[in-house]
Amino acid sequence: MTLKESWLLPEGIDELMPEEAAQLERMHRLLVDRMQSWGYQLVVPPLVEYLDSLLTGTAKTLDLQTFKLIDQLSGRLLGIRADMTPQVARIAAHRLRDNSDVLRLCYIGSVLHTLPAGQASSRNPIQLGAEIYGHAGPESDMESIQLMVELLEISGVSGSISLDIGHVGIYRGLADFAELDDEQEQALFSAMQRKALPEILHLLSGYAIAENASNMLAALSELNGDVSVLDKAKRILQDAPDSVLKALDTLVLLADMAKQRLPEIQLNFDLAELRGYHYHTGVVFAAYQSNSAQAIALGGRYDDIGQDFGHAQPATGFSLDLKKLVTSFPKPTEKRQVIATQWSTDQQQLELVSNLREQGNIVVFDLPGSTTQTEKTLIQQDGRWQVVDTGNNTRG
Repeated sequence: MTLKESWLLPEGIDELMPEEAAQLERMHRLLVDRMQSWGYQLVVPPLVEYLDSLLTGTAKTLDLQTFKLIDQLSGRLLGIRADMTPQVARIAAHRLRDNSDVLRLCYIGSVLHTLPAGQASSRNPIQLGAEIYGHAGPESDMESIQLMVELLEISGVSGSISLDIGHVGIYRGLADFAELDDEQEQALFSAMQRKALPEILHLLSGYAIAENASNMLAALSELNGDVSVLDKAKRILQDAPDSVLKALDTLVLLADMAKQRLPEIQLNFDLAELRGYHYHTGVVFAAYQSNSAQAIALGGRYDDIGQDFGHAQPATGFSLDLKKLVTSFPKPTEKRQVIATQWSTDQQQLELVSNLREQGNIVVFDLPGSTTQTEKTLIQQDGRWQVVDTGNNTRG
């Protein structure tokens, strides 16, 4: 790399300038405070872990997204986290397992991806999330959804928020019912993700499965819409196994709870939503802004996440990238006053500077040979230090 190129960042790696960084810090404080007001305890997992711990269990799906390096102390392979959720699951299963029946944890920190998650996506997002461990019912799913929406609203997301809700147990139950082998299930899964109905029908026509199982699988790609789609699904899937019917009942309960707790939020139920199929075990949900096809927050249930850490337990939660939200976060209506003052060793001046800073002002010393352009300055007049106007319009 030439000297002229030495300032360039790797593709997909970005940084925040002062105004955005200040916005991020204000948002960070508000969101963590709000999560803690719901009873979530903040944890700070390490940036790197032994790779075999970082990719334990269902987290193996993160292998291709994880940067790897050799630990110079132990010689073992380390991974730079690509997702903090498995780390928090390890903490819940191993470090905090005896704290309570239901454990609520939240986290915030940088993660690193080998490849961008989508077009124009950052490879170094700042992930914030909240998880509930130890409860298997739809009430904890509803709490996760409600808290996620509240944090998005605090973040200043403009326009209406809509929610997509699904349940991976529906497709999984129907695939088991149809006795699909692994290759068939994966091929059909891929077509379902793309909602490619002609391809779905072509695949099903080539499988030696019962007609009612084939019809129910074919119907999944078109079972999406408002809450009325759940009644339609119950009619179409009435011959499905109990696991599928139970999953439908869970979605009905969530719809009822959302009607009371999130009456202003538009709900869309998609029974072919299979995002995180190899990771999630039940309800999955995503939040969208109006006029945008890219989710701004994702979540769902991932029971038994702690099994490989020696403590299997139900879990549900969500995460989002703060960098995606920083530009929408409301800017402060009142800017802090910026005061410049000359560099000196006068004790009275130093004490006054300390007091001004404690009052919320920004006080900048003009280092020898430099001058800071501000609206106010702290100068010595008539034997005492006082703040006076300078006539400039620069503010902090």
